[in-house]
This record gives sequence, structure tokens and C-alpha cells, in this order.
Amino acid sequence: MVKKIALEEHFVDPATERYWRPTMVDVAPQKTAQLYARLTDFGEQRLKMMDEAGIARMVLAVAGPGVQAERDTATAVRAARASNDFLAKEIQKRPDRYAGFAHLAMQDAKAAAEELERCVRELKFCGAMINGHTNGRYLDDRAYDVFWERAAALGKPIYLHPADPVQPLPAIAGYNVLARPMWGWGVETGSHALRIICGGVFHRYPKAELILGHLGETLPFQLWRFDSRSKPYGWNLPKLPSQYLKENVWVTMSGMYDAPPVRCSLDALGRDRVLFSADYPFDSDGAAAFMDAAPFDESLRVDIAYNNAAKLLGL
Repeated sequence: MVKKIALEEHFVDPATERYWRPTMVDVAPQKTAQLYARLTDFGEQRLKMMDEAGIARMVLAVAGPGVQAERDTATAVRAARASNDFLAKEIQKRPDRYAGFAHLAMQDAKAAAEELERCVRELKFCGAMINGHTNGRYLDDRAYDVFWERAAALGKPIYLHPADPVQPLPAIAGYNVLARPMWGWGVETGSHALRIICGGVFHRYPKAELILGHLGETLPFQLWRFDSRSKPYGWNLPKLPSQYLKENVWVTMSGMYDAPPVRCSLDALGRDRVLFSADYPFDSDGAAAFMDAAPFDESLRVDIAYNNAAKLLGL
């Protein structure tokens, strides 16, 4: 069994529970109760899973959407700070096993930048996780320049986690099975990442770092097409789209436990850009077993499972 760092791993705390509950309206009550028990546990249940899976360190983040669903900015700022303080106290109990991603009120870019810095410098968090758009505003918006500048200066990555789109996708209307993890979230999150790239965020802040789950939301598969079709349609940045993806983006294998897409991501982005994750407790079944048995040479297995994340996050 290879030693692992997992970094799309969730929890719920008193400040963010009310935002998480509405995401469970279509889930059976028994399943919701089971998930809630796991999300609020930082002791025996979570540690048992980690030990059985060979996860040496779990980087914890709020289960979405968190305060990004809040309409009142002041309330969002207060709740995000309370959530981060709550997580810091849990990490202090087991600093050998847990680390954290900051939860940020992206309604106020300057406040988010300041909270990120507090979380990194004072609470020793590894970066932040942002759950998609915030009330319809995406991270390419120039209002977020102050945030990206701070994240780049701190040298800490931003994990872009899926969220529902602002409006349901007309192309999949009537097929609820397609709306979230099967397809819709990947379309939404991959498109969000492309907005960040096309909007010039990595041109303005070349040291900014972005993490995508699910092996990059299909983006590694598309590099040639991005490059070949960008210039005829108004591409005006100095680097090709693939260069920004290779230089500023890392991907995790959360919810994608299959060798061919992992190999595609490795070939497209490089062996140092692919990281293990289990997406606990939502999609963690099979993650560790796949990582331990996948047809990779041992040095590559160790890099994906542990070394790449340790280097990126400073663990």
C-alpha cells in the first residue's frame, strides 16, 4: 500500500451546515444522515478510513457551496472566518493527519484575499478551495485581481471545486441524471477554468496556481484543439492555452479511478501535475484501491499518491 495525501476531502461545520443542507434535497434522508455523520467527524470514523486507505494526510475543505451561496456579504465574511477557525482547532488536535484549505467569502475580493493570507500565515493552511462561481460571478472577473495577486504572492494554490451553473444547461434539460456529477458539473467547472485562462489571470499573475479535480474536468484531453482553434477566434494572450494549463494547473484524480484518463492527464500535463484525491465522503469508494493497483511503475505511483501534493502544498 502506497502512502497518500488526499486533497479534495470535505467536512461540514456549524457555520456552513445551512448552506450544505439544500444540496441534499434530492438525496434519500438515510443517505444524507450517513454523509452528515461522516462530514462532521474528525475522529475515529475518518481516521479509520484514512488508515485503511493508506492516507497519511488529509487536506480538509468545506463541503460546497458554503458561504458562496450567501447573498449578504457581511454574513458570508463572518461565516467564512468562523469556519476557518473551527477547522484550525480540529487540525490542532491531529496536525500529523490533517491540513486545511481556507473557506473564503468571494463576495468581497479584498476580504477574501485578507482571509486567505490570515489562513496561510496564522492558521498554516495550504491554500483555498472555492466552490465555483459566487452568485454568478466567476473568478476571471477583474474585481478578483486583488485576490489572485495575493494568492500568487503567498505561493498557495486555489482548488476550484464544482458547483451548479447559474442557469440549468438547456442541452441536458429533462435529464436530471446528467445535471451534476455525471456531466453538468464537469462542463461548468471546466468552463470556469477556461474563463480564468482566457481572461488572462495567469498572464497577469504567472505564479498563480490552480487545482482542478476529476483529472482536470476533461481539459487535458482537449489541449491540441484549444491551441489549434484559439487564434482564429480572437486569442490574444502571449502563450497558447495549453501552456497556461501546463504551467499553472494541477489536477487530482478525485472521482476518476480509471487508468486511461490518468494516463491522458499525465501525458498532457506532466507527471508532476497529477495528484491523488478521494473526495471523502462523497466519492471515495475505490480511490485508494485503484491507486495501489493501477498499472504504473512504483516511482510514478509514489509521485501521484504523495510526492506531488507534498511539494505543491509544502507538506
